[in-house]
Amino acid sequence: MTHPTTYILRIVLFMAAVLLVAATLWRTLYSAFFNNPVLDGLILGILAFGIAWNVRMVLRLIPEVRWVETLRQPRAGLAQPTPPKLLAPMASMLATRNRTDRLVLSTPAMQSMLDSLSSRLDEGRELSRYMTGLLIFLGLLGTFYGLLLTVGSIADVIGGLSVGSADLNVMFDQLKTGLAQPLHGMGTAFSGSMFGLAGALVLGFLDLTAGQAQNRFFNELEEWLAGLTRISPGLASADGAEAGVPAYVQALLEQTAENLEKLQNLIARGEDGRIQQQALLGSLNERIGTMTDTMRASHALMQRMADDSAQGHLRGIEMLLTRMLSDMEQGRNQISTDIRNDLRLLARTVAATAPAGARATP
Repeated sequence: MTHPTTYILRIVLFMAAVLLVAATLWRTLYSAFFNNPVLDGLILGILAFGIAWNVRMVLRLIPEVRWVETLRQPRAGLAQPTPPKLLAPMASMLATRNRTDRLVLSTPAMQSMLDSLSSRLDEGRELSRYMTGLLIFLGLLGTFYGLLLTVGSIADVIGGLSVGSADLNVMFDQLKTGLAQPLHGMGTAFSGSMFGLAGALVLGFLDLTAGQAQNRFFNELEEWLAGLTRISPGLASADGAEAGVPAYVQALLEQTAENLEKLQNLIARGEDGRIQQQALLGSLNERIGTMTDTMRASHALMQRMADDSAQGHLRGIEMLLTRMLSDMEQGRNQISTDIRNDLRLLARTVAATAPAGARATP
């Protein structure tokens, strides 16, 4: 869409040209202003307010254009744009719609939004047009007021002349003094007309520029909405002419079409979700297979380690048993030897301690 900055630049250039002309004629404008400073100050004040109002009318289109451009190019994951003011009905109508869905409007909805936007734009321009007319009125009011002052002053001057006086110098002095007031009235009339008409000319150009900016925005928005509008076909009559569809039938058809479109979008999202789930399950199966192979390898390694360890333990037990048997055999032999030695020693001791007759008796 066309950005309103182009029209803002046009307004700035025009106001620069106006200020340049005013700076060139500032002496004349300064003297003309003080012929009636109250009325001329009021005209200039209304002119300043009108300039600010027209600039505001163009500037407020910038967020509207930005919102429409954001809506025309939706991207998932981004925050919702700030709701506009001029397009508030459209924003509220589309607030509940998912931004990833395709926007589709019915003909009555589009016409309702365009009518609402047109009334809002015209509401802003009405004040600008009123201020332009008010400047023209104040200029004419200053003209008539100055003419009234001039006519009254001339009547006073003519009535105050003494024609019977023989001194012409005195009569010319009276005439010159009396004409100062009519000239002041003429200055009031011309200054009011000049400031009023010049201000109306300036506001007229600004109103024209603001109107062009609003019309461009309205037309481009209408073209975009026309591409989103679904036109309900009429029912053909028997003679081939198109017959109008009853309102309730058209509303029912539009609601059915909208529900079907929502169902289609829901099915499409479900299909996307199913594809994603299948991909996830495939990846999960691959990971489970990899984990199974790893567990099998780990089990084989543990089995091999367990076999090696068992064999080592058996060999150790066998060696320990062999050593124990050897030790027991040696211990048994040693005990037998010790018992025999002890028995011999005991026999010798007993023999040594027995009486002599007992030893002699066989």
